[in-house]
Amino acid sequence: MNQLAAICDSPENAQRVHGQLKGLFDIQCVSPDRLDEAQPPGRYTVVVANLNDLDRVRGLRHWLTQKPKDGKVIFVTDKGSRLDRVRAWAIGATDFLHPPVDTTALLTKLYGDFQPLVRGRPEFCDAASPAIVAALESVQAAFALAWLGAPFDQTVIDHATEAIIDQVQEEGLASWIETVRKHHSHTYQHSLLVTGLAVGFGLQLGFSRADTKRLSFAGIMHDIGKARIPVSILEKPGPLDEKEMDVIRQHPLFGWEALQSVSGIPAEIMDAVLHHHEYLDGTGYPHGLTAAEISDFVRILTIVDIFGALIERRCYKPASTCEAAFQILLNMGPRLDKDLVREFRAVLPAWAGRM
Repeated sequence: MNQLAAICDSPENAQRVHGQLKGLFDIQCVSPDRLDEAQPPGRYTVVVANLNDLDRVRGLRHWLTQKPKDGKVIFVTDKGSRLDRVRAWAIGATDFLHPPVDTTALLTKLYGDFQPLVRGRPEFCDAASPAIVAALESVQAAFALAWLGAPFDQTVIDHATEAIIDQVQEEGLASWIETVRKHHSHTYQHSLLVTGLAVGFGLQLGFSRADTKRLSFAGIMHDIGKARIPVSILEKPGPLDEKEMDVIRQHPLFGWEALQSVSGIPAEIMDAVLHHHEYLDGTGYPHGLTAAEISDFVRILTIVDIFGALIERRCYKPASTCEAAFQILLNMGPRLDKDLVREFRAVLPAWAGRM
């Protein structure tokens, strides 16, 4: 879980910050007068403290010199106090909020504004089928659950899974892939691709409608941990460096943690969220599981997750064709279930080589 330092000058302020962010961060609440006892600042810091005490200001400034280069330091200052704002900048503030602090506003400052990702561009929704719109709404609901702790609405998921299955059955995957690859956010584009591919694979394998709905549900939910990854990393217009990849690799654990307090989530969905990056040869993450420890349900989702990532359209690289992406699945050899990979080939119709 992401760590956050809350520098608060009263128990009331510490309790307020902790109540707003518990479950989303591992929170260390520290008095500004006891920073010598605190761990060095990490990626996220929130400061709610009176800045009239110059010794306190000096101590904060010295402590914040240890923060990482990409660290975020949010100061809560009175709206009318220009002096507090100037002092906060001098200490090391990267952004500000004014009391009373809204949880959504605070998370937006810390994680980045997810709203542009959530909304999508109007032309996308105008061109999308009802099933794709329903899928997008369900992914939004899943991300809101992980990002803001929003209530989980099973009816939204049920409506989406029914609509997705109907469209894929009636129209195939071609129009689904072509449409969802137009979504401007590769985070949401990927979730929509994986969901449609999971349904197509389930139908190819002869799954019952109930089991195909479970696969659709897993596709919708599998990446919700990314809601706790900074948008600057998720939507970076270029390849990620190793440090950024280390952050991305935490998303299965973040997703699993987000679902711990939600009742009614089936065990296989929890398993899929946590383990969809595990490989049969033990080289995956986060737990390095091997074949006997990985369920068939997760094996299926892993295949469509990899394939979906390969055929995404990103601004800095062309998407792989479906045929080229399938060849990469074959080349992964013992990391994937070879029998399932062979079955997946039949999901790709004659047009696959052109997409």
